[in-house]
Amino acid sequence: MEGLVKGLMKVALDAVAGDDDDDARRSHSPSRDERSRSTWAQVVSSGHEDEAEPEAGGRNRWSSRNEENDNEGNEGGWETVDSGKRNQQHGQRRRPEKSWQAPAETWSAFKRHPDEQQYMDHAKNAVNVEPTREELDDLSKACSKLWELDLNRLVPGKDYEIDCGGGKKVYQKGDMASDCLFSWLSDDILRRPTYSRFCSLLDNYNPDERCKEVVTSEEKHEQTAFIEEISRTAPVKYLYHYLVSKEIISDNYEHFKRMMCGLWFDLYGRGGVSGSSSAFEHVFVGEIKRREEKEVSGFHNWIQFYLEEAKGRVDYQGYILPRRRGAYPDSETQVLTIQFEWNGILKSVSTTLLGVSPEFEIALYTLCFFVGGEDNHVNLGPYSVNLKCYRLGNDKIGSVFPIAEC
Repeated sequence: MEGLVKGLMKVALDAVAGDDDDDARRSHSPSRDERSRSTWAQVVSSGHEDEAEPEAGGRNRWSSRNEENDNEGNEGGWETVDSGKRNQQHGQRRRPEKSWQAPAETWSAFKRHPDEQQYMDHAKNAVNVEPTREELDDLSKACSKLWELDLNRLVPGKDYEIDCGGGKKVYQKGDMASDCLFSWLSDDILRRPTYSRFCSLLDNYNPDERCKEVVTSEEKHEQTAFIEEISRTAPVKYLYHYLVSKEIISDNYEHFKRMMCGLWFDLYGRGGVSGSSSAFEHVFVGEIKRREEKEVSGFHNWIQFYLEEAKGRVDYQGYILPRRRGAYPDSETQVLTIQFEWNGILKSVSTTLLGVSPEFEIALYTLCFFVGGEDNHVNLGPYSVNLKCYRLGNDKIGSVFPIAEC
């Protein structure tokens, strides 16, 4: 038995060494963009803070749109989010049947000055985005209205399919899911205007909360353009009218958009390092805490989950059993409490709103930040959830996420 254990340890160490060699080869690429971004393996495996510091003239990130390996075999300048190798302890998992492809020129266009970019038309006047008195007096009814206004929400079985796998208690060890959470996602979804702009923001961050972020002018353009795009949708217009009606903000849409950009993208300190985090990074991208043990913090967005799972970085480990017996999730469920590992680091429990649009989540969480408290018990369509909202001071979102109440 001792010989078997030693043999397995040698195989594992050899595999890690091979990954490190691949990372080293990538690090010698002459491209400035590649030099400025570190691989995920370098970020999460480094035990030394100086290795997580940005290089001069660049910045450390965990992935790059322009890495050579991502574009091997591509034709016509397309970038592909491919299905990565799954955790070998489960054998070969079934990969998502469809992966996302986005023309490289699309993301390149998002880097231009916002005034030089093209946007979709504003939501039609037929959509009623004025809150009623009942909605102004009841946050739950306002959240239900936002759910109704999310015309960009996906339909399970038509736009995507999930496999919930098996259930488990939070404290239970082991993987209860033999396959990925997402079986497939329709090809056109992440090409939709707000979805594609949202995706372009996800690789702008280093998830190590000890690493100070450096925001380039092009990334600021992406942020401003994203807010401009979602400001044309019904959920965000409703949010605006709601906050104006409550006299929380002035009746000036340009000021509102600048406020939204600052609220979600302005940097602040986390983990003892100034300028290392933002509301957007924490809530939607996810961060890695380095305490006694590494742990995943934030990471509450289904699009980020899908993309990371397709790349082989997320290992879905099953859903968390609901408190109410018989209320088990299925492929139609759009509020799901799950457990997963992000590149080997555990997220023991996380509730995700599946298939909702980026504009809906931004509007929902912003509404709770300005109008709600720490606990906000609301209804989203057929689902009862508690929207937890943690503030940093009076003007910053520390974290916000749903907790299923069934």
